[in-house]
Amino acid sequence: MMKKKSIPASKPFLILFLCQIISALDVPLDLSQPPTITHQSPKDYIVDPRENIVIQCEAKGKPPPSFSWTRNGTHFDIDKDAQVTMKPNSGTLVVNIMNGGKAEAYEGVYQCTARNERGAAISNNIVIRPSRSPLWTKEKLEPHQVREGDSLVLHCRPPVGLPPPIIFWMDNAFQRLPQSERVSQGLNGDLYFSNVQPEDTREDYICYARFNHTQTIQQKQPISVKVFSMDSLNDTIAANLSDTDIYGAKPVTERQPVLLTPTGSTSTKVELRGNVLLLECIAAGLPTPVIRWIKEGGELPANRTFFENFKKTLKIIDVSEADSGNYKCIARNTLGSVHHVISVTVKAAPYWITAPRNLVLSPGEDGTLICRANGNPKPSISWLANGVPIAIAPEDPSRKVDGDTIIFSHVQERSSAVYQCNASNEYGYLLANAFVNVLAEPPRILTPANKLYQVIADSPALLDCAYFGSPKPEIEWFKGVKGSILRGNEYVFHDNGTLEIPVAQKDSTGTYTCVARNELGKIQNEVRLEIKDPTMIIKQPEYKVVQRYGQVSFECIIKHDSTLLPTVIWLKDNDELPDDERFLVGKDNLTIMNVTDKDDGTYTCIVNTTLDSVSASAVLTVVARPNPPFDLELTGQLERSIELSWIPGDENNSPITHFVIEYEDGLHEPGVWHYQTEVPGTQTTVQLKLSPYVNYSFRVVAVNKIGRSQPSEPSEQYLTKSASPDENPANVQGIGSEPDNLVITWESLKGFQSNGPGLQYKVSWRQKDVDDEWTSVIVANVSKYIVSGTPTFVPYEIKVQALNDLGYAPEPSEVIGHSGEDLPMVAPGNVQVHVINSTLAKVHWDPVPLKTVRGHLQGYKVYYWKVQSLSRRSRRHVEKNILTFRGNKTFGMLPGLEPYSSYKLNVRVVNGKGEGPASPDKLFKTPEGVPSSPSYLKITNPTLDSLTLEWGSPTHPNGVLTSYILKFQPINNTHELGPLVEIRIPANESSLILKNLNYSTRYKFYFNAQTSVGSGSQITEEAVTIMDEAMASRQVDIATQGWFIGLMCAVALLILILLIVCFIRRNKGGKYPVKEKEDAHADPEIQPMKEDDGTFGEYSDAEDHKPLKKGSRTPSDRTVKKEDSDDSLVDYGEGVNGQFNEDGSFIGQYSGKKEKEPAEGNESSEAPSPVNAMNSFV
Repeated sequence: MMKKKSIPASKPFLILFLCQIISALDVPLDLSQPPTITHQSPKDYIVDPRENIVIQCEAKGKPPPSFSWTRNGTHFDIDKDAQVTMKPNSGTLVVNIMNGGKAEAYEGVYQCTARNERGAAISNNIVIRPSRSPLWTKEKLEPHQVREGDSLVLHCRPPVGLPPPIIFWMDNAFQRLPQSERVSQGLNGDLYFSNVQPEDTREDYICYARFNHTQTIQQKQPISVKVFSMDSLNDTIAANLSDTDIYGAKPVTERQPVLLTPTGSTSTKVELRGNVLLLECIAAGLPTPVIRWIKEGGELPANRTFFENFKKTLKIIDVSEADSGNYKCIARNTLGSVHHVISVTVKAAPYWITAPRNLVLSPGEDGTLICRANGNPKPSISWLANGVPIAIAPEDPSRKVDGDTIIFSHVQERSSAVYQCNASNEYGYLLANAFVNVLAEPPRILTPANKLYQVIADSPALLDCAYFGSPKPEIEWFKGVKGSILRGNEYVFHDNGTLEIPVAQKDSTGTYTCVARNELGKIQNEVRLEIKDPTMIIKQPEYKVVQRYGQVSFECIIKHDSTLLPTVIWLKDNDELPDDERFLVGKDNLTIMNVTDKDDGTYTCIVNTTLDSVSASAVLTVVARPNPPFDLELTGQLERSIELSWIPGDENNSPITHFVIEYEDGLHEPGVWHYQTEVPGTQTTVQLKLSPYVNYSFRVVAVNKIGRSQPSEPSEQYLTKSASPDENPANVQGIGSEPDNLVITWESLKGFQSNGPGLQYKVSWRQKDVDDEWTSVIVANVSKYIVSGTPTFVPYEIKVQALNDLGYAPEPSEVIGHSGEDLPMVAPGNVQVHVINSTLAKVHWDPVPLKTVRGHLQGYKVYYWKVQSLSRRSRRHVEKNILTFRGNKTFGMLPGLEPYSSYKLNVRVVNGKGEGPASPDKLFKTPEGVPSSPSYLKITNPTLDSLTLEWGSPTHPNGVLTSYILKFQPINNTHELGPLVEIRIPANESSLILKNLNYSTRYKFYFNAQTSVGSGSQITEEAVTIMDEAMASRQVDIATQGWFIGLMCAVALLILILLIVCFIRRNKGGKYPVKEKEDAHADPEIQPMKEDDGTFGEYSDAEDHKPLKKGSRTPSDRTVKKEDSDDSLVDYGEGVNGQFNEDGSFIGQYSGKKEKEPAEGNESSEAPSPVNAMNSFV
């Protein structure tokens, strides 16, 4: 079976849509139907007497209805009144007031009747009343003379108008009078003063009444109020008044509360259901009473309760019977309280429980009209048929009245009529029209054919099938042209024909067919449904904190159905963005430039399509340094303390962490602010310690995470009384500047530390362990005093005491100082030197007696200098070196000495005055060391088999040279090294001719000097013997032959082809031959790295300059000189197959090489030339 249900209460979003469908189920206007009232004027219709009166009555029906009116219960013949006309095809009356008619003549109760052949519908009783705004009656208003503190009520008593006027109080300048807890306006328009104050005196208290219907304002005569204070009363009025009970000389006294309105302890209030309940309590008293409201035996209704007029008025909206009860207002001040209980009864005009609804029946069918209403008291129900009480209406055998229900059985076409239900009680009435229309009609579908519905996926889909027929048709739904009838829990079938798919999916897309059938026929209609992807915000705006004047951006990146066009709207605090060029709206973001405090708030990105809407919000918090504190107040002034309080400024969204309190001494340092203290950010008062004789001003700085606020405005000044000093000068010292004086110094007290005028210092001293009495002197406000004629460097006890015109500071503490120093008297003795090695020596000495130091011992200085080098007899400029050894040390090390040299030294003691006499010079010598490298090595006069070597002796021989050592070895054109030859040369030689060398061969030479200690560092050079002239000529001849040039070109072409093949194989991931060989076995010539120092196993340290072993391919300094390599890779490998990979590594094929003896004729250290290449083939 198909599942049918009415609109579920749990789905409020469907109600509007389904209500529109229900309205479409009305009887089509092309079918016969009784009249239905569609529009009418309100029951209580107050009109403007200056304008035409329009009484509305509109109705529909088939055939179109005719209209008639009653006035005050009798027929109103509009044809007989020239001022009244009825609009064409309407029942609306227009009374022409603007052309001479008077509105008062048309007051009354009007009712409209709309009638056709199938029945008559009637309107409500419409009561017409013209609005009235009468003038205030003339009256003489006496001035109000009232004593300060008494209560006062100024009565307004506005004229009775229709509707009642709105009351307000203003002055002569049309400015509203200020109201407060003390002065306020009551619900009746009167102005209440709980107690009067002198500032209430004025002569222009004016009550105004505004009549909204006529847009007029009426003004009462001004009321004068004179408030007498007790002082003025005694001086000016009391003598002229005999009523001393009223105008006595009593002072203003406080009074406990008394209610001004309502009076008494209890009252009652009746309000109608659905209206606004207003309860009021206004009290007199001094101090001004505070009003509080409670409900006895219950709670005030949440969300419907409001307090107005400074809590003097309790407002409850939309009252119901449950709001009946006792409401108590309590007025309280410091002297007591008073209360009043208002008993509230909520009555109810009739309201609908079930209003009768139009009934469409086919001949022979049954039906009912139900009219149920409630109210307090319970309303009575009466029925009318076509506007006539049903008891006297024409008989209809098909109907039966049963209280609030009319039952119809086997109706016929003549049973068509309009029935009226009237529910009334003493507070009002309800009138409803409902027709019974007997028709025999085949089904018709009112929804347009092929209507397209578009729905977002996972949302409800509502497919309309508005229909009509009599008898009521049955509705069935199908999906597709030949689909089966829809059933199951995935669909909901509403009584009005609507098909609901609660959760529409992509597969819900398609064509749906609605079929309506009754006994008179069948009809169908197709509609189409499309399901769209939902719009989503995939990157939502995020919470941002930005400093003032910064820049911030919110992102809003969306994803949507490709067939829907989204629009993006940005809101700030649910309102449009400010019209400000600082707000830049981009495709996916909102950027705010130069952020200010007013930009703080919630920003919402709303994405709308024709089918859905999504939004996301983020809060922007603008932070800044706090605003400065204000309203600084000084209280609790004492001689040595005071309390400072302040009001914090706006923290600007960053909590205040602490307050810094600063002070200014206007007496001693005006304009200079000093740090006093700081307190936590939650504290707004602080007890400050004060010093005497200071004219204080304070200011406060607030600090948050962003920074410091501007300082507050300074507080008022506070001058403390003078007193004797609390403290003495600090940092007292006694240091002599000359051997016969003592200079006593101290830090002077600051201005506020003086505690009073006339600041001076009492300076006292005595020689320690010698003098018993103190010598004292009083000096002005200075920071130094010099005692003359003292022994040299003896200890003194010293104290400095502050005093001013009011007395001395507490007794100061003593410090030890010394009189002036003099130069030491004796030199250190027993100076000994122990030579450790050729560059280091240790010196010893005996300390001098402390009495001879004549000052603070600072240490010893060792002066030492080189007399001469033992290997060179020439004298040179003597440069003395100085080493200082702090404290009472008796030895020291002398580093950096030169080997094989003669040195002298002496030692001196040092105090604060300077150095004492030097000890006798001590001579010592350093032993030999290894020499430095020869100063140069030059190789000249190359021949076919010889080279000439010249050198210079070492710059620092560091001893007696014994010999020179020369080592050399040949280098072939593959940079392999030949056997190493060593020659020892006498020390007195400076040149050597090497013979029997190979021609056209490069040699590497290693040269160093020796002493008896050992060999010094070496120097290296390379040189080449020249080529045989005949061979050179033959090579040149070959190089100029055409066949040789052609052969070289062919070789170059072959190499190019091989390179191309190599690159292709590499790009295809092929394996290079070099890789295969390396995988098979490691090259024996490639030495591993040492793990400890990262050097190659076969190579020596670069600084040793030792000869390379035979077979090495790299010079000992691991560099290739430009003149040696000529920047050619061919010099470093066999052939020209070498190439570089993409990462710069060399990937040419290597082969293992055996150690070779130097070549005898065809090897050269120069870059290979075509001639040399040719020689390799010979």
